[in-house]
Amino acid sequence: MSELLINYQNVEIAQQDACLLKDVNMQLNAGDFLYIIGKVGTGKTSLLKTIYGELGIASGEAEVLGNNLRTIKRKHIPQLRKKLGIIFQDFQLLTDRTVYSNLEFVLRATGWKNKQEIKERIQEVLEQVGMTSKGDKLPNELSGGEQQRIVIARAILNSPSVILADEPTGNLDAETGRRIVELLHSISHKGSSVIMTTHNIQLIKDFPGLVLKCDNHQLQDATHDFHKKENVQDFNEPILETTYSQAEFISEEETDKE
Repeated sequence: MSELLINYQNVEIAQQDACLLKDVNMQLNAGDFLYIIGKVGTGKTSLLKTIYGELGIASGEAEVLGNNLRTIKRKHIPQLRKKLGIIFQDFQLLTDRTVYSNLEFVLRATGWKNKQEIKERIQEVLEQVGMTSKGDKLPNELSGGEQQRIVIARAILNSPSVILADEPTGNLDAETGRRIVELLHSISHKGSSVIMTTHNIQLIKDFPGLVLKCDNHQLQDATHDFHKKENVQDFNEPILETTYSQAEFISEEETDKE
């Protein structure tokens, strides 16, 4: 039986007294790859923020990697985040440091001290994302796709149980985006579960996973709308033509943030 990593029961998520999502029921097991879809402003990013403790839940019960989000103390949130890998759409790399220094900074900040072990771990993750020759480069010397690969390398440094990827392909061209999602799936096959928000329905067709849809303040299971068989864990099975279109997930002001 798969290990339950995240368990949300009847959760309400709100910001500034405005309800974003209500009656949220969500479970993530070890090895799952979960997409969260929906229009801009429907609560996708806010949902991710509750998982890593940036935003509290308004009501309900939520547990992440054994931590009760209703009772967790602020001082314990950094320990929770050490078990998570977070991938931001805007990269958030330190622009005045090399790729190596960016990764070294994270390791030292999370308790790594041995210089040789740090070096070996950085080499391992750079090899995993295909960036072994980029360690001495500054972020502005890399393409968007290369920067996103470095962000993924940063996210997996501490072998997280769960990776949270917020629109990781949003600023990339179609082919580069495909490579990034393919990389995330390969990482999930090695042990880390992944939650990825996206507007790109084609990527879900090409790289199947579980699917939840944010709509009308609800989080709805949309997996069976994308997959042919009820056993959604068999990612090699063909999928049905989705009933969703790309336009459904684009608001009138696409650049608005949640």
